[in-house]
Amino acid sequence: MLKIREVIVVEGRYDKNTLSQVVDATILETSGFGIFKDQAQLELLRKAAQKRGLIIFTDSDGAGFVIRNFLKSAIKPQYLKHAYIPDMFGKEKRKNAPGKEGKLGVEGMPPEVIVDCLRKAGATVEGEEICSKYGQITKQDFMELGLSGGPDSKQKRQALIKKLALPEHLSANALLQALNLLYTKEEIYRLMNDL
Repeated sequence: MLKIREVIVVEGRYDKNTLSQVVDATILETSGFGIFKDQAQLELLRKAAQKRGLIIFTDSDGAGFVIRNFLKSAIKPQYLKHAYIPDMFGKEKRKNAPGKEGKLGVEGMPPEVIVDCLRKAGATVEGEEICSKYGQITKQDFMELGLSGGPDSKQKRQALIKKLALPEHLSANALLQALNLLYTKEEIYRLMNDL
């Protein structure tokens, strides 16, 4: 079981239950969209972020991105890390039918995927060092690669997102952030040459 320094924020209790079986960390819930009206919970998340850092670990569906974006606007970015689950289709065991978009949420992810997502987000794992070769891709690189500023930039970003099995709802800025967590600049240039 990985011991993680940062506080992890998830959408609900089933996500929290799944994570607590995989990692030793403080895990807080947003109660889904309840976070929009719960000022006390939001203040707790802000304080936790300032003290220990916060990893946002929401589902890869539209609702998950609404919650993620709300937290991104409410908490200073230097305290945040983002863990993204891949788009995997299916339904959680406890549900009778898949969700609206047919994607598995955090609660439906296998333990090895959860661990991989947290590592790629840059989680501080007790006893491990963080690799510094990541985080070097810039907006200028996006321009050079045709991922922004061009007439077909959106299509290129979507093709890259699909190739890398990232959540389809990533904005250009969120994609840049995700790539900086997961890949080196050289790897992205190679991937784009292959597309």
